[in-house]
Amino acid sequence: MKRWIDRIYSLLKRHSAPLLFLGLYSWVVINQMEEIQRATWVIYLRNMLGLVVLLLPVLYFEWHKTNWKQRWPARKYWLCWLVLFGLYLPFWLYGWSMITQPGWWLTREIMLSAMFSIILELVLVINDFLQQSGRQWKWVQRLSLERSILLCIVLVSVILSVMAVSSMNDPRYDYDNRLLLGFEFNASKVITHIHVFLAYFLQFLFLYACGYFFFFLNNRILVPVILKQQGVVLYCLTGLAIVGVLYPVIGQMLAWLPLNKRLGYIFSENPFRFENGFGAVMVLLVSWPVVMALQWSRQNQTITALEKEKAEAELDLLHQQLNPHFFFNTLNNLYALSLSQAKETPDTILRLSELMRYTIYKAKEPVVALSDEVKYLEDYIDLQQMRLKRTPDIRFEQSIQAQAPPVAPLLFIVLVENAFKHGIEPAAERAFLHLSLKVKGDRLQFVCVNSLEPADQPVAGIGLKNLQRRLQLLYPGKHRLITVQENHTFKAELELDLS
Repeated sequence: MKRWIDRIYSLLKRHSAPLLFLGLYSWVVINQMEEIQRATWVIYLRNMLGLVVLLLPVLYFEWHKTNWKQRWPARKYWLCWLVLFGLYLPFWLYGWSMITQPGWWLTREIMLSAMFSIILELVLVINDFLQQSGRQWKWVQRLSLERSILLCIVLVSVILSVMAVSSMNDPRYDYDNRLLLGFEFNASKVITHIHVFLAYFLQFLFLYACGYFFFFLNNRILVPVILKQQGVVLYCLTGLAIVGVLYPVIGQMLAWLPLNKRLGYIFSENPFRFENGFGAVMVLLVSWPVVMALQWSRQNQTITALEKEKAEAELDLLHQQLNPHFFFNTLNNLYALSLSQAKETPDTILRLSELMRYTIYKAKEPVVALSDEVKYLEDYIDLQQMRLKRTPDIRFEQSIQAQAPPVAPLLFIVLVENAFKHGIEPAAERAFLHLSLKVKGDRLQFVCVNSLEPADQPVAGIGLKNLQRRLQLLYPGKHRLITVQENHTFKAELELDLS
């Protein structure tokens, strides 16, 4: 079952645009079905099928556009887009009515579908651009649930006020001093009766604000304070007590609204009727799971943020431990060269300076280019060879693609340092160090094989411990580090998933 759910989720995520366009066409047909006296499913399906067939190129493009955008050159993709939304749909929008007979059953549906298809596609293009550029609507991100509900209350109040004003003096809705809200939107009536519109708007706003007041109590007091700290029983009893005290007062204020009489007394003149209290209780019950989900989401976000801060603090500590470790090693190298008064000393100091600069500054970055990390390893190996009495067999095989993914800094150096410390430096005979770095796609494999003196038993010091911990923090579930010691050889293999 979970596999099918994952497949459906993946399909909807990748091909959500065709579903949006199908929903749009369905709304267009439904709008036309309202004008038909004897609307049937046969008429609906016929009109829907006709729209889908005529606008099939749009649906086909929306289904494949994600793949085409990735595989095609930008010029080819946008040329196809322009032909479809700049020529094909405008033809159905403007030219179809000229070549068809008046009253043909799909003329208006096609024109509306073409127009809204162009609008919907422009909205999707703008949304994709904002997401890719990181310029999301900041005011949308700042919207909390409370602000969203307040915004919806204002919009609903405006819509109902427009419908009320548009329905006035219409015998279908306005008779016997009673006004029914018809699905009418008349801008001229609203403008000429702007004072009535404002009066209706304020009254509708107050009406819905009363329901919002109970939601606000539930969100700020009842759930976070009473429910969490004192349990379900006291939560239910407190909620009923608050409703019992407040609903007669709020019911009386709603009954006094002039709008109540105009709409045929939707609120009883008796403020003590149980139906008023039932409405308040329903607000609490309906908002309870929503508020609980939000409380859980906030708590989960807080825990995630704390875990991230802890991981970042651990990484900083590991970097601080890594830098002194490398610093002491390089100073020892320089000290050995200075004692021998070798002519390579100035060049060695310069190389050490470059290595230390990389260690100090690049270690602070989350990722670095793989080519920079390779150059760092090569410089380090060259520096080490300058001070060795014997020339070891050192090989560095590389198979790296041109656009290799970036990698966390200073991961490989730990294994190379370990190889020099326990294999190359103490070797009485000719030693070897064979390195291999291969990158294919998002998969990286680094192998370090070095000779090992029989009496030398490498201890898992601070370097390897730090490496293991950094891998756990930086690549959780996406790394594999294996170390094997046999036949006077030590092998370390590191695999990373860089996706």
